[in-house]
Amino acid sequence: MTFKGKRFNIKNVTGYIFEIYRKVVCIVTIKKVAELAGVSTATVSRVLNNKGNVSARTKMIVEDIIHEMEYEPNDLARMLYRGRSNMIALLVPDIMNPFFPELARAVEDTAKSEGYTCILCNTDGDYYKEISYIKAITQKKIDGVIIVSNTITEDEVDDINLPVVMLDRKTKANVNSITIDNQAGVQDAINFLKSLGCKKIAHLAGPENDINAQVRKDYYLKEVGQEKWFDSDMIAFGDYDFDKSVIATKKILSNNSDIDGLFAGNDLMGFGALKAAYDLRIDVPKSLSVIGFDGISLGETVTPSLTTMEQPIYDMGMYAVKILLDQIEGEKVYRHKKFFAQLKKRESTKQGD
Repeated sequence: MTFKGKRFNIKNVTGYIFEIYRKVVCIVTIKKVAELAGVSTATVSRVLNNKGNVSARTKMIVEDIIHEMEYEPNDLARMLYRGRSNMIALLVPDIMNPFFPELARAVEDTAKSEGYTCILCNTDGDYYKEISYIKAITQKKIDGVIIVSNTITEDEVDDINLPVVMLDRKTKANVNSITIDNQAGVQDAINFLKSLGCKKIAHLAGPENDINAQVRKDYYLKEVGQEKWFDSDMIAFGDYDFDKSVIATKKILSNNSDIDGLFAGNDLMGFGALKAAYDLRIDVPKSLSVIGFDGISLGETVTPSLTTMEQPIYDMGMYAVKILLDQIEGEKVYRHKKFFAQLKKRESTKQGD
């Protein structure tokens, strides 16, 4: 017998029919697995999700049956049964900024370990794109969302009908948030440069609409604004962008040849400052000490390696997932965690005495 140029015999046809019957008619359910194992469906669920207290013997029996029957959990069925998709979303403003891939890695790792999938949404810092993503996330039954944003308002965060964690920004008391202590971080950075003997310290600031960038600039001003040497042209905007920070640094250094210290509001701008100094043939750190703020891993690979105020990026992402999942599970207590940056000395600053 032939069909569309292929030859079949009765044995082949019977085998195909049986396979189709097995896959379509004899669909293995979690209830069937539970019956064969002599346990409840809840126990099978705990084994599948690796949660709860299940004895080693029971777990082995359930896993053997799952393997034997080739049972595959039906995500749609589980979502309908539990009212959850086991999916969370992460909104970031700029995936090209190395800080955010490192943050996303922490979120994804932690979510996966808890049986959740993470969807990454790059918003480009665009308000309308953020709102569009949030609407789509709500419609697609995502269980919760971690948001890094400077444009979405507190009232709009309140209107999100999902568990939410705001990262890098604190909003209202009824929204979980994770922040970094910018004040302590900036003070430590400036005091460290002063301890190295720096007499005139410039600042590369981030975007004017970025909360953290402006806070870091404000604390820089509190530390040096009263110094006799200080002038407004000690500040230039690199906008968290490498190319812009190269241009901004060249302008600062060309107009102020006696600058011997530079504090960049993030590491990416710190890299730009190093490139500008190299182009201007300024020796780092002999003539200019440069310090950043972030602690991204790329800081170790540039030459000279970048001294920085290192944020615990992985811990921040991990904690964000933990408190988001607690909220998904029904916790009503809201948490506002503040992390601290630690000085990471590398080659871009003098060694000191």
